[in-house]
Amino acid sequence: MSNTLDGTVEPPVDVWAEATAREIERGASAVQESSMRRTTPWRHFRTRFGRQRSGVVAVGFLAFATVVAIMGPYVTPHDPNVQNLQAILQYPSSAHWLGTDDLGRDVLSRLMTGTRVSLVAATQATLIAVALGVPLGLISGFFGGRVDRAIMFVNDAIMAMPGLLLAIAIVGMLGRGLTNAMIAIGIVFVPRVLRIVRGSVMEIKEETYIEASRSIGTPTGRIIRQHVLRNVRSPLIVGVSLLTGRAMLNEASLSFLGLGAEYPEASWGAMLGRALPYVDRSPFLIVFPGIAIALVVLAFNVAGDALRDSLGRETRKD
Repeated sequence: MSNTLDGTVEPPVDVWAEATAREIERGASAVQESSMRRTTPWRHFRTRFGRQRSGVVAVGFLAFATVVAIMGPYVTPHDPNVQNLQAILQYPSSAHWLGTDDLGRDVLSRLMTGTRVSLVAATQATLIAVALGVPLGLISGFFGGRVDRAIMFVNDAIMAMPGLLLAIAIVGMLGRGLTNAMIAIGIVFVPRVLRIVRGSVMEIKEETYIEASRSIGTPTGRIIRQHVLRNVRSPLIVGVSLLTGRAMLNEASLSFLGLGAEYPEASWGAMLGRALPYVDRSPFLIVFPGIAIALVVLAFNVAGDALRDSLGRETRKD
């Protein structure tokens, strides 16, 4: 204690207590700022997705496949279309790491080139499905009534048909070719996208802010564009990731049947189709394209599951 000029006693100043209080205050403000940064949607999604280790691995594998699709045609060890009839059906060797096919073409080179064909084809089909399914789903879910019943009647009729058979029928009308095959697959996938969007819209349009926007006279198009469509993105992204894997599988099926990629395109499905007559002599011709298709489709499915868990509502465990 210390005496002042007027004789009063002043309590001692605890320097360490004041410093500790200041440190606690600064720490609390730092924690508050950090929590505010973490609450942004992108940081929240990135944190939750980072916990999905299988999803991270799947996205990494898809990124690798994309790089191969972009750079593959420029870094192939051999020309994928050059034939060598003196080296047909060779087993893997130092000259041809994955062997050669029935025309002496390098399997690894064709597999790398086929990555671009298969990924682009699956993307085309998915984009067609989204371009047709999203507007129809928005109209059906938002307006309801007779419009909804008419759209869903046609939608249910299409979904009642086997998808692959319907795609084969559409290709039969449009003609063979990879583009026509992707149009057919895209049309087959439209009902699935429509149902995803319609279900989300029917839930969103009952929210209070939608009713408030209607009450103040906001145009319907603006409500759909600014409020409804923005909240449909999360389930749509998950659905698209899953549909892309299915589109690749269907493309491989059509190319395997000779209705998709045509000679000399090196689609994975077309490679399987050409390898089938030689399965007893060179089984590796089926193994490598089959593994590639299985891994990419699995990666799309796992990534879709991880996106669903990351974009959905978080549940806390007590």
